[in-house]
Amino acid sequence: MVKHIILWTLKEEFNNEDVKKGIKTGLEGLKGIIDGLVEIKVQTEKLTSSNADVMLYSVFESVDDLKNYATHPAHVKVADEKVRPFTATRSCIDFEE
Repeated sequence: MVKHIILWTLKEEFNNEDVKKGIKTGLEGLKGIIDGLVEIKVQTEKLTSSNADVMLYSVFESVDDLKNYATHPAHVKVADEKVRPFTATRSCIDFEE
């Protein structure tokens, strides 16, 4: 299995519950649409010790499935409409387990 984890910091003017809900709903809605996507969860609730605003945790069957996800039209649409316009920074780690 391949784990794909992203942390985003939102642009200050967009750091609100509506934006977070849009990211969560959009990304979690990809389950069942993209082959090889086993699990996807977006975390928007956090402790005050956190230094990121939103986390994506996703699991794929293979590296090829992760590559397919990155370019899949449904994912690109969510990323372009619900994520990228609102985020200031992005950190990512991918690994096999």
